[in-house]
Amino acid sequence: MSRPVLSTGLRWLWLVLVVIGIDFASKQWIMNTLMLHESMPVMPFFNFFYAHNYGAAFSFLADKGGWQRWFFAGIAIAIVVVLLVMMYRGPASNKLNNIAYALIVGGALGNLFDRSYHGFVVDFIDFYVGDWHFATFNIADCAICIGAALVVLEGFISPAGKQAKNKG
Repeated sequence: MSRPVLSTGLRWLWLVLVVIGIDFASKQWIMNTLMLHESMPVMPFFNFFYAHNYGAAFSFLADKGGWQRWFFAGIAIAIVVVLLVMMYRGPASNKLNNIAYALIVGGALGNLFDRSYHGFVVDFIDFYVGDWHFATFNIADCAICIGAALVVLEGFISPAGKQAKNKG
């Protein structure tokens, strides 16, 4: 017998759609506003800088001839499937985990769309100090990092609660 979807973690799929929407809109705005490698100062430590990332985080494997596009797409699809299954198996009340998983899924799908449609990921958030610039990233990357941090945080917050449930 199956459970009603709204009683599962899939109740949080709306957050996936929000992440995808904000990520897509921000990337479209950048592509329509800036030329490739053009920078728009926002604050003394922050620019919008339009870049194409053919690799993964920190342009990992960006210069490897194209095979990495499909490799990273496959990884993204696998992660999305695993997290959606975990969301389905978990209760909707498990808010922190479901929010974390939804952020990761939304970010992975946002970058997967770029990778499959454009052949690269659009990056544009550029933080810097003096001449040193952090790796340029995007909203999908932010969602993935926040989601991953929430997974780690949840591991620190609830081990005692999990142990108590297991003993009772």
